[in-house]
Amino acid sequence: MKNRTLILGKSIWLCMFCLLLVGCSFFEGAVKDAPKERDPETDFDYRTIEQPDGISKDLAENLYYLGKVWGYLKYYHPNVAEGEFNWDQELFYIMPEVLSATSSAERDDVLVEWIDSLGEIKGKSSKSPEDEAGEVKMEPDLDWLNSSGFSEELEEVLQTVKNSERGDSHHYVSLVEDVGNPVFENEKEYRQPYPETEYRLLSLYRYWNIIEYYFPYKYLIDENWDDVMKEFIPKFLRAENEQEYRMTALELIARIDDTHANIWKTGSAIEEYWGTKFAPAILTFVEGKPVVTGYYQEEHAKSSGLEIGDVITKVDGKTIEEILEVQLKYVPASNYETQLRDMALKLLRTNEESLTVEIERDGELESLEVEVFTKNKLAVDKFSLARNGTEPFQLLESNSIAYLYMGGFFSSYLKDYQSDIDKSKGLIIDLRSYPADFGVFEIGEYLLPNSRDFAKFTFGSLEHPGMFKMTDPIQVGEDNGQQYNGKIVILINEVTQSMAEYYAMAFRTAENAIVIGSTTAAADGNISFLTLPGGIETSITGIGVYYPDGTETQRVGISPDIYMTPTIEGIKEGRDELLEKAIEIINEE
Repeated sequence: MKNRTLILGKSIWLCMFCLLLVGCSFFEGAVKDAPKERDPETDFDYRTIEQPDGISKDLAENLYYLGKVWGYLKYYHPNVAEGEFNWDQELFYIMPEVLSATSSAERDDVLVEWIDSLGEIKGKSSKSPEDEAGEVKMEPDLDWLNSSGFSEELEEVLQTVKNSERGDSHHYVSLVEDVGNPVFENEKEYRQPYPETEYRLLSLYRYWNIIEYYFPYKYLIDENWDDVMKEFIPKFLRAENEQEYRMTALELIARIDDTHANIWKTGSAIEEYWGTKFAPAILTFVEGKPVVTGYYQEEHAKSSGLEIGDVITKVDGKTIEEILEVQLKYVPASNYETQLRDMALKLLRTNEESLTVEIERDGELESLEVEVFTKNKLAVDKFSLARNGTEPFQLLESNSIAYLYMGGFFSSYLKDYQSDIDKSKGLIIDLRSYPADFGVFEIGEYLLPNSRDFAKFTFGSLEHPGMFKMTDPIQVGEDNGQQYNGKIVILINEVTQSMAEYYAMAFRTAENAIVIGSTTAAADGNISFLTLPGGIETSITGIGVYYPDGTETQRVGISPDIYMTPTIEGIKEGRDELLEKAIEIINEE
């Protein structure tokens, strides 16, 4: 099992997330073997879908069921899995007929005829979801096939598809070998920045069904996922320009409550929404308030008028609460603390030449006119900011305490510093950044005297899309009879994300380890990428990650043994209060 996890980490986890940070490019979708394509009704005017007073109830229902059935067939119909059809074009082919239906019975007849045209289903599956190895964590949600009020004929053909024999390969999705996270293949990107109506609906349908069948944490989404599709159909139809379309897609992505989900390579439309110019101050939410904790470049610190410890109360006349109420829906994250982490980098942005900022300093309110700069003049990145030039290894307290800053500490460094660490009475592992490499097992062998369970995964299924099963526990450490004998203190906060959370899960299994800090980003697991029409590049957490007893990490994060956050007063004084606490714990007799 350990080798499996090494593959998981080195091939996907680290590499893909690093690509994500610097901006990643995705392969062009290509439909293989010249699948069948049928011309849609070219004279259908999609602009007629929505009237000035909105979409009719019947039309909204037809669009909803079309999206559900289209996605279900995409992942369940064996002939679609074989790549016999260009499935996007099939949507455009059938959509006019569904939209023209004057009753649910007529709509169902259209769908039955369409499904029949996909060809004969040759085999019936002899396997049930329970036949696949592993404990079932999440069942496919297919009750709607019989509970939606469909005609008997439509229910029958949908059930035939459900019971069909499916192989271990699929034209539109595969599972990474020995890992299990999905790779979404042969998807056309349609790079036109503002797609036509039918392509905007395709965007919604494609994303919604990927989450429906291949997102391991669908069951943790705060709301009914069906209701989300119903809500977003009119939103995608009403998007009148590139910015509205992209912000609607971003709002949809935020609804899955996953810090790994966002729009990467945002483009000018989204950048202009947030503002293309930045004030030079770095903000962090401390005690629930945005506080100046540093500067992108020190040369602009004095001229900005903003000082370390200043609390931002208003930006351009709007209170922070007013801004958050409008903008948080566009900030994807697994929990509120991580939303605030990312929102802090957006508060002092504008398209104007300056920002008017109200601050609270020493109990007094003050208004400042703050100069702003373009992005290429400031280093703006939440993860590089977390590194902040910290040395990867230090000896503290008269060389009695060893300190590893994992944002810069490569696992290969361990042999260089091991003698110094061996002599220390305590080791601080700082995970308030993204790790420099995937060294969890190499470092784990040094920290632990034997192998210990620390995580379990779930992975999806090609034969039964929507089902996720649990793996056996993953172990860290070796039965080598050697381990670090001093106290171990692990530091975490809202920047501790993905691989950093995985590190914390592994290292806390050491008998003398303690975790201190606050809620982490709560997105642990390999990333899967996908592209939506308009060239929108996004991603999801592709496998589930749990503690050995099945306890959640997604949305919950790593729970510290001692909950602690910085204070505004500590920020003003330039103190690292978590580090001070770690030293105090190690010095305790």
